[in-house]
Amino acid sequence: MELDAYQRGALRTAASRETKNELLHLVLGLVGESGEIAEKFKKWVRDLGSDEALIDRGDIAKELGDVLWYVAVLADYLDLSLDDIAATNLAKLAARQSRGVLGGSGDDR
Repeated sequence: MELDAYQRGALRTAASRETKNELLHLVLGLVGESGEIAEKFKKWVRDLGSDEALIDRGDIAKELGDVLWYVAVLADYLDLSLDDIAATNLAKLAARQSRGVLGGSGDDR
């Protein structure tokens, strides 16, 4: 599936841009869903000894899908294309790799 096609599909279940505080709702939703993934891994460490064979990949996939939905709808709210975001990100990472600065910190390296 193409990312922009997914984005269009996600918008079918999104609230209107005109909904009060919709931008804040989308940002907080993205953070919340990301936190749910972190919480599942916290319990994996605490309860399952960090055994990778015991990761519930189906459950993680569902949560990643929720994150993807929020990313897609938030990007649309800001008039951004997921295809463009993905291409720009890959180009940025390739440039960092070619300069030997994939590791480290800072946005502009």
